[in-house]
Amino acid sequence: MKAIDATGLTFRQDYFDDPGAWAALVSLLDDTFGIDIDPLQQLGGPDPTSMPFGWFTDDGVLAANLSAFALPFVINGRTVNAAGLQSGAVRPPWRGRGLYRDVTRRALAWCESEGFEAIILYTDKPALYEPYGFRVLPLHRYQGKAPEPVETVAARSLSPRDAADLALLQDLLRSRMPVSETLAVTGNAAMFLINTELDREVRVSYLPAHRAVVAWKMPAPDHFCLVDIVAKEIPSLAVILGGLGIRPATVETLFRPDRLAWSGEAVPLEGGTRLMLRGLEGTSLDEPAMLSPMADF
Repeated sequence: MKAIDATGLTFRQDYFDDPGAWAALVSLLDDTFGIDIDPLQQLGGPDPTSMPFGWFTDDGVLAANLSAFALPFVINGRTVNAAGLQSGAVRPPWRGRGLYRDVTRRALAWCESEGFEAIILYTDKPALYEPYGFRVLPLHRYQGKAPEPVETVAARSLSPRDAADLALLQDLLRSRMPVSETLAVTGNAAMFLINTELDREVRVSYLPAHRAVVAWKMPAPDHFCLVDIVAKEIPSLAVILGGLGIRPATVETLFRPDRLAWSGEAVPLEGGTRLMLRGLEGTSLDEPAMLSPMADF
């Protein structure tokens, strides 16, 4: 196997408590993907289980990075002790030197040493990860006619930047019910919170009678898109619509709606990023499903 070329670089691991190294990661992801993750510092900080692997220049520039973190999820009704990989990037001057192969191998070795039984990641380059044993999971959203809303206490908007709202969100995220039995994360608070910043079309509302947080969009006046629900008990879709005070003609859910007392038609997701799984050999989804984009990492 071809050796890596790390000339002029120093390897570092577990560096999120170093403000300079964190700033270097923020810069790498902003320059590479146009994504600003720095607001995480005002939203409770990075996932505490995160383990970054990176190659740095002497003046603190992060040339290559890949981070692993604990990401337990439910698949087909079973909770899996899993990890996720994220923040994978290499700056152009250091591409082609084997650095990404190196941090990938280090991250996978760490996941194995920690005893994770599966690893998942999102990518638009699935062929890059297939040699490491990852396979693509087919994903589906659901769409259909909206149910008649059920009257309930009116929802209010939440702002994760507000200290009281953030504390409420964090409390509910710690004890949330997976939004689906087929495929859903069981926690992943940091990703939910940063995604409220990254997708400005997402509205976050609180249904006080049900202690439920709803992430949703209205891509058209008569079309409701339900992105995620954070609650100890998932309310029905009819209750959600009643709390939000809306009467759309159609609904889509970006997860399998098996806990919403509503059913729609499964529609395959095509293009864009793909969800890949390593481990759980022989396991496939019992029903069409997808992870909520609020868990996207």
